[in-house]
Amino acid sequence: MREYILVFLIGIVVCFCLTPACRSLALRVGAVAKVRGRDVHEHATPYFGGLAMFGGLAAAYLMASRMPFLSRYPIVTQDSLVILAGAGVICLVGVIDDLIDLNAMMKIAGQVLAAGVLVLGGVRMQWLPWNDGIVTLDPAAGILITVFVVFLCANAINIVDGLDGLAAGIVAISASAFFIYAYWLTTEEGIARATTAALVTVVMCGMCVGYLPHNFHPAKIFMGDSGAMLLGLLFAASTISLTGQIDPTVLNDRSGLWAAYVPLLMPLIALGLPFLDMFVAYTRRTWQGVWWFVADKQHLHHRLLQRGHSQLGAVLLMYVWTALLSYSAMCLGLFPSPITAGIVIVVVLASLAFVILTGRKTPVESQSHFLSRFGARRRRRVGSRGEHD
Repeated sequence: MREYILVFLIGIVVCFCLTPACRSLALRVGAVAKVRGRDVHEHATPYFGGLAMFGGLAAAYLMASRMPFLSRYPIVTQDSLVILAGAGVICLVGVIDDLIDLNAMMKIAGQVLAAGVLVLGGVRMQWLPWNDGIVTLDPAAGILITVFVVFLCANAINIVDGLDGLAAGIVAISASAFFIYAYWLTTEEGIARATTAALVTVVMCGMCVGYLPHNFHPAKIFMGDSGAMLLGLLFAASTISLTGQIDPTVLNDRSGLWAAYVPLLMPLIALGLPFLDMFVAYTRRTWQGVWWFVADKQHLHHRLLQRGHSQLGAVLLMYVWTALLSYSAMCLGLFPSPITAGIVIVVVLASLAFVILTGRKTPVESQSHFLSRFGARRRRRVGSRGEHD
C-alpha cells in the first residue's frame, strides 16, 4: 500500500506542477476554448490540461517501474507500458483536436487506434460471465469488445466534461472506489496485490486531484479532448486488465456469480452518470433526427443549471451522486448481501428525491425556457407552412 500511496502523490505533484506550463503552451499556440452557444464558460479558456495529466501518468509509471513491489510482477510492468503507449496515442489525437477541431469520425478513428495499441500489447478483454461460470473470449471477440469499451468510456467522459471541475472530480471519485475494490480483492483472496488495475486507478486518481485546483470553478484551464479521452482510455484499460489478471473462478464467491460480475460491473456503475448522460444524449439526438455526435445543451449538468443550481452547486451535486454510485458498487463488491443492496437502493433513491425537491427553476430561467420552446415551435410551424406552400 505504501508504494501505491507514493505513486498517487507523484501523480498529484507532477500534474499540478505541469498544468501552468501546459496552459502557457496552449495560449501560445492558440489552443483555446472559445465561447459558443452551447458552452457554460463566459471567457475563452486554454486547453491542454490533458497534456499535464499525461505527464503525471508517465512520471508515476516511471517511478512505479523502479519500485521493488510494483516492478516485481512482469505482467504489471508490461501492461502499464502498453497502456502508457495507448494513452500517448489518444492524448495526441486529443491535442490535435484541441488545435484544429477534428470531426467526429477522425476522433473515433483515433480512439480505435489507441484501442489497437492495447490489443497489440496483450491488454484485451479475456472473459465474460455466463451461466454458472465464465466463457473465454476468442481473439476476435476480445478485440471487438476492447475497442467498444474504450470507445464507450472515452466518449462518456468527454460528454460529461461540461462544467468546471466536473469530469476530473467524477473520475477521481470513481477511480478511488475502483482502486479500493481492486486492492481489497487481492488482499481478501490472498493473491498478488500488485495489479495493473490498482496501479492505473490510483495514478488516475492522483492525476485528477493534481489537476483539479487549476480546473475548479472558475477554471484557468480545460482538459480538452486530450484529457477526457485519456481518462476514458485509462478507465477502460483498468477494467480490461482486471479480466486478464484475476480469474473469477478461483475467487471466494459468497453470492452466486457476483464475484464474476463485479470486476466488470464496478467500473460501469462507478461511471454511471457519464454513461447515463451519454445514452440519453445519443437517444435524444437520434430521436430528433440528427447525428448522435452533434453536440447540444441538454446534458444532465445543463438541466441542473436550468433548475436553478449554480455551476458550483451542480458540480458538487454530481460529485455526491458519483460517490453514492461508486462506493455503493464498492460496498456491494466487499459485502455482497440483500441487506447491502437494499441500503444502497434506499440511499440512491433518497438522493434523487432530494434533488427533485430542492432544485427549482428560477423565474427568469423558467420564462426564458418557455420563450425558447415557444419560439422553436413557432419556427417549426412557419417552416412547415413554407414547405407545403
